[in-house]
Amino acid sequence: MSTTDTVRRPRTTTDFDEELIPRYSFVERVNHWFGALTYTYCLITGLAFWTPYLYWLAAIVGGGPTARFWHPWFGLFFTVSQFLMFVQWGGDMEIDHDDRVWADNIKSYINNEDDKLPPVGRFNWGQKIYFWAMVGSTILLLLSGFVLWYVEAVPWSFHILRYVAILIHASVALITIGLFLIHVYMSTLLEEGSFASMVYGTVTRAWAWTFHRKWYYQVIGKSRPKQ
Repeated sequence: MSTTDTVRRPRTTTDFDEELIPRYSFVERVNHWFGALTYTYCLITGLAFWTPYLYWLAAIVGGGPTARFWHPWFGLFFTVSQFLMFVQWGGDMEIDHDDRVWADNIKSYINNEDDKLPPVGRFNWGQKIYFWAMVGSTILLLLSGFVLWYVEAVPWSFHILRYVAILIHASVALITIGLFLIHVYMSTLLEEGSFASMVYGTVTRAWAWTFHRKWYYQVIGKSRPKQ
């Protein structure tokens, strides 16, 4: 063995940038994917119920009767997942001054000019808006869903409640579909590394510094340099 093999070589800048730091715990990741799966089931079955042109989707999950039975239950499972996310991330989702400045410069984010964006915490303004929109939508879907689930229990004197529940449930569901598609696009294509972080629970130092600089300094236990 040569003497050079025993000498510890200094880490390069690239090695340091590629060093992994934790972003999501195992529990957070399991709950996220549980929520994604239950929402996808509700999405497929809900579209099958919404229009005859999409009823063929019910065949994917076992047919119409099976979809009708499980749709409300999976809606409850999704609600539980959202509640756990609220418990886990609610504190990180408060919109602060840095988020408002980030929102004012969102054009730079769209153009991938991240160096022009102000530092943000664990989640950026867009992620926080998505989170609160999904929380509010889940509440509306749950309340309207209960009316539709037990529609026979609604007295005919309150039959207007049935129509209101249908309108709210369908409208809010369409809104969540739009939000869901944006979320998938941004996490898989726009922010490279985001999808992997929800699979493995880690991100590189370079990724954290680029997209969530304020959070990065909190994780490494150092104060952010004044600019």
